[in-house]
Amino acid sequence: MLIIGGTGEMGQWFSLFFKEKGFDVSIWGKSGKTYVAERLGVRFAHNLKAEVQISDVIIISVPIDITEQVIAEVAPLMKKGSLLMDLTSIKTAPMNAMMKYAPENVEILGTHPMFGPTIPNLHGQRFILTPIADRCKTWFPVIKNILEESGADIVIVSPEEHDRLVSVVQGLTHFAYITIGTTLNRLSFNVKESRKFMSPVYDIMLDFVGRILGQNPYLYAMIQMENPEVIKVHDAFLHECQTISEMVREHNLEGFIAKMKDAAIHFGDTSPALRRSDKLINHKIAEYEHLLASVGEERGLLHVYSGKIHVGKVCKVTPTEVLIEEGTKKIYLKIENIQLLSAQELKEWKLKNLIHHKRDISLIVPENADPEVILNILSCNENIVNSEIIDMYLIEGKKSITYRIIIFADKEPDKVQHDVEKVLCGIGCKLRV
Repeated sequence: MLIIGGTGEMGQWFSLFFKEKGFDVSIWGKSGKTYVAERLGVRFAHNLKAEVQISDVIIISVPIDITEQVIAEVAPLMKKGSLLMDLTSIKTAPMNAMMKYAPENVEILGTHPMFGPTIPNLHGQRFILTPIADRCKTWFPVIKNILEESGADIVIVSPEEHDRLVSVVQGLTHFAYITIGTTLNRLSFNVKESRKFMSPVYDIMLDFVGRILGQNPYLYAMIQMENPEVIKVHDAFLHECQTISEMVREHNLEGFIAKMKDAAIHFGDTSPALRRSDKLINHKIAEYEHLLASVGEERGLLHVYSGKIHVGKVCKVTPTEVLIEEGTKKIYLKIENIQLLSAQELKEWKLKNLIHHKRDISLIVPENADPEVILNILSCNENIVNSEIIDMYLIEGKKSITYRIIIFADKEPDKVQHDVEKVLCGIGCKLRV
């Protein structure tokens, strides 16, 4: 498999993905970043033409505005029975280019992964395929099966239908969020200060605006400018903005209400949308309340960007920050950057990262006692990491066993040992001095 544009973010993601699926992957990028291939553990195609001629699958992962040009250069060189794919956000123009330039004995498949390169895997991710009849009989089921087995949700549509729907799904959505961002800039509006007055809906909306604005502006410009269906969507949107703005200026209450009611009827599933958005809002609220309830308690906080886990006592929680006492240090962490570890996740972290206490307990056990059952009793103690039998013999006809217990580093070992010995004596064992 050859991925042209494989040094870019999406190209790198699919390089690793198909490498894990058993493909011998090579990548090529105009920048010539051979170190990217080395880091990914794939080959860099120093001779692009030669690599094209031997590849079974070629994926085009380049900017939208040069996709057709790259297809025109690459497709005629491909070998019989091979597959040409693209990963662009529009489908009609790339598919037309593939049909025009790819020989009839080369199969073609349009694809549009509806996610970015930050996702860890395909589980639950939408993947759009736009096959053309009689142009992908052999490879289509292969690619579809690979994606589905990896957890992707496959949608199959024509290129034209794809572009029509995506002009709203991406074109309108991005356009609206970007213009909200540019409006805030035009107003010199203090976004950070406004969060002090935020409602949950406003908070979530700001996060989505920030998410879009923080992406590659070139990519978003291409999504707006290269899909011919987008302009019609813009025109409709701007017309509605102007109409509703005029109603507001004229205090046309009846007109405004009628517009909103008509839109709700057309929307159709406002009640399910309310429930779904409630779940999103309630999740944010629940996470914050969980943090508030943790004040004074030990918690583990994962910093999602650095991957570092902070473990310590939660001292203070505000709507934007958490103050945690980690050893002798006090650290402020932004709430949007952290994830609260579950009790089990915190326990696993402690198992791997702390130096635990070791204690040996020697016992004379009842005649008919089963040493393994006693070991199971010890393993039920939540303060103990591990327990094992290290010695067992007969002394004056009585069974003597030494149990070794490993006690969590952050527990008081003397107290834990005392509690364990108390339990053991309670079931008929005697401590051997």
